[in-house]
Amino acid sequence: MRAESWPNRIGIVGCGTMGSGIALTCAQAGYDVLVSEVDDAMLARGFKAMDDFLNAGIARGKITIDEKNLVLGRIKGTIDLSKFNDRHLVIEAIREDSNAKKDIFSILEETCSFETIFGTNTSSLSIIDLAAATKRPEKFVGIHFMNPAPLMKLVEIVRSLATSDETVGVSKAFAESLGKTVIIAKDRPGFIVNYLQYPFRLNAIRMLESGMASKEDIDAAATLGLGHPMGPLALQDLVGLDVTYAGAMTVYQQTGDPLFFPPLLMRKMIEAGWLGRKSGKGFYEYQKK
Repeated sequence: MRAESWPNRIGIVGCGTMGSGIALTCAQAGYDVLVSEVDDAMLARGFKAMDDFLNAGIARGKITIDEKNLVLGRIKGTIDLSKFNDRHLVIEAIREDSNAKKDIFSILEETCSFETIFGTNTSSLSIIDLAAATKRPEKFVGIHFMNPAPLMKLVEIVRSLATSDETVGVSKAFAESLGKTVIIAKDRPGFIVNYLQYPFRLNAIRMLESGMASKEDIDAAATLGLGHPMGPLALQDLVGLDVTYAGAMTVYQQTGDPLFFPPLLMRKMIEAGWLGRKSGKGFYEYQKK
């Protein structure tokens, strides 16, 4: 259940896969949520994704129609960032582009109260670098949800050199109020989760590229041999090849570790537009709606 103490008004910048999932997660926990997008069409697409997710829950008997309507009633949408002026916590969840994220935080800096905590859902970018676009680095923190946010139980709280203990504490309590387990990561490339999983997924692609095994056998090895809920290639299709490419390259550029350099097959697939589920084709083929 939602914590009754501050913060209770949450802002989410971005209503794509991660933003809509985070917004839904917060609303399910009882929070007042405002989510933004660049235009009305993108906003409508995000709300449809949330509606579809809840309808699937109804079909499985997990929630009722009344519960669905109650959750969606807690979420408002906007294309105007000035509407975030009353938010206690704002989480940015746009694409993994450092300059684009800094532009967002520069606008929020002029819009939000100085008491507002700024969080970023980045999976690999430097927290202190993004915080430099604001005047509140002590109130700036990484709040990294796993995909899909409503289902995955883990949240990484990432503290920079400047993040205050109070900000970490409030952010941790917030994530735990969503029913998540929290781990605290340092502001290092890839943090904890992606530093573990990027090499694993990239090595699976290298194995396929070299002809070492079929995609089905690689994924079966992970699910049936290692106990993973999803194989690395199927997971890569879910996440999106372009998303992992950007994240892994960020880690590679900062560390020089060759384990994070994306294989040629991955780069060629991205050039072909084979990004995974969202494009209808990745390592597997999917029926597009």
